[in-house]
Amino acid sequence: MTTRRLTVAQALITFLSRQYTERDGRRQRLIDATWGIFGHGNVAGIGQALVESGGEMRYLQGRNEQAMVHAAVGYARQSNRLSAHAVTSSIGPGATNLVTGAALATINRLPVLLLPGDTFATRPADPVLQQLEVPSAGDVSVNDALRPVSKYFDRVTRPEALIPAALAAMRVLTDPAETGAVTLALPQDVQAEAYDWPEEFFAERVWRVRRQAPDPDELTEAVRLVREARRPLIVAGGGVHHSAAEEALAALADATGIPVASTQAGKGSLRYDHPCDVGGIGHTGTATADELARTADLVIGVGTRWSDFSTASATLFSNPAVRFLNLNVTGFDAHKLAARPLVADARTALEGIAAGLDGHRVEPAYAAEYGEDKERWEYRVDAAFTGDDDDLVRPTQAQVLGVLDALVTDEDIVINAAGSLPGDLHKLWRARSRHQYHVEYGYSCMGYEIPAAIGVMLAAPGQPVWALVGDGTYLMNPTEIVTAVQERLPLKVVILQNHGYASIGGLSESVGAERFGTAYRFRAADGTYTGAPLPVDLAANAASLGMRVIRPKTIRDLHEALAEARAADTPTCVYVETGTADTVSGVPPAQAWWDVPVAETATRASAVTAREEYDRHAAARRRHL
Repeated sequence: MTTRRLTVAQALITFLSRQYTERDGRRQRLIDATWGIFGHGNVAGIGQALVESGGEMRYLQGRNEQAMVHAAVGYARQSNRLSAHAVTSSIGPGATNLVTGAALATINRLPVLLLPGDTFATRPADPVLQQLEVPSAGDVSVNDALRPVSKYFDRVTRPEALIPAALAAMRVLTDPAETGAVTLALPQDVQAEAYDWPEEFFAERVWRVRRQAPDPDELTEAVRLVREARRPLIVAGGGVHHSAAEEALAALADATGIPVASTQAGKGSLRYDHPCDVGGIGHTGTATADELARTADLVIGVGTRWSDFSTASATLFSNPAVRFLNLNVTGFDAHKLAARPLVADARTALEGIAAGLDGHRVEPAYAAEYGEDKERWEYRVDAAFTGDDDDLVRPTQAQVLGVLDALVTDEDIVINAAGSLPGDLHKLWRARSRHQYHVEYGYSCMGYEIPAAIGVMLAAPGQPVWALVGDGTYLMNPTEIVTAVQERLPLKVVILQNHGYASIGGLSESVGAERFGTAYRFRAADGTYTGAPLPVDLAANAASLGMRVIRPKTIRDLHEALAEARAADTPTCVYVETGTADTVSGVPPAQAWWDVPVAETATRASAVTAREEYDRHAAARRRHL
């Protein structure tokens, strides 16, 4: 047997550089690059191995470990989960900083390979710097915090153990049903240990990403259910995008006239102007989609995991006769809501149903009904987007989105994750292409947008990418602006300054908490944060990190600023102090409920009233059995 003598870290980097995925005849690198911040837990191992590789594995320098994972996730999503990034950290805080990003990746079913350094396997000194000591267990380190948020976890305590661990990691990363964060914890002494590796370990290996075909009996049952339904509704989830099933969905909608609503992850599965597209569904959805959901007798979930936002906390689907049909590559998700499952790849399943429904269409009156409702909703979108060009008027958040909506083309990509923006975008944004709408709402992690935008730009070079952030989100994680500057990426960041956690402030008011602790203001005489806004200049901060900054004051200025940013070939920030929405330009309120428990007993009138409203909505909850 031919062998090659390498360190464990050198062997791992060599192995990773020769892994490929293939789907529909297209092959690409599985691990396209490795992000890393180096410390004593990985500098002499993975760091040295990356140098040794001579550029065979691309290295990307980050500023924060959580942000590096977010960038890797953005890359994987843009790549349809067929290509991913690795992220390496030192032990201690570097490793624990990975946990939030790992949770985000796993919840959103997006692949990322985590390579945290770990304490010594041989324990020559105990404890070492940054080591967590657990008196009752000698084999626990901070990396164990990654276990519950990883789809696969292994600690490589011997060189030869790398071979099965690395192969298992690739299996999970390329499994369309089980992918997410994959963690290989690497003790720092083992990383630097040499071993004679079989040459076969480094041969090119292709991981074929399967398109699981539906079971014939399940498919027959699915077709029967659709044929019998009088008011069917499709709910498109992120699985439509992961499967590249948009054309199959459009073909089914064209042939049958079944309306298509979308979750946050699934928005853009149909173009906004497709006759069957009725917009977002659930708490942040449109009136059109939510009313269809209330009266639907068959709800067809495609690639969705049915979160509480999509189901309006189990209050949305109120037709007593409603049934569910779930098309999902994951059996766990396919069985939710007591649905009839069709466990299969989304594209394959949609094509199979379309073939079985040959000639079937919904009643013309049903199509006319939702078409008219959609038209009425578009008038509400226009009202929210329209702004006055008066030089004295500051734009509302919705008007900022309206100006951007009028500017972008099919190739622009808009990224967001948290605050009030996801709700506004889900209701209002007119998605023009399959990748344009990129809202991370599985974990809704503040600080995701800027690093994720970098990952998207690495996967889609040349396309305009916009990171939309509020001031609260910006303060969470602006560090990767430096990375965009370093990599000469023309990132476009739009900062909306509203002096606090505006989204949670509104939620706080609705549940009787009176906006407590949600404003960025000086402390007032009564001890509350109700004084003047803090004199924090986020635009100056962005400029100090290397961005060019534009500060529009009015709606007229905003048109010019966003156009200038879109044309820029360097990282550019548009900083907007937003005005207060009025009854004309305000975003339509929530069209469905979301369950946030309210204090059952309280003395303050706001909480008492909120509890009464809560009990009224909660009474409508149901279990679909």
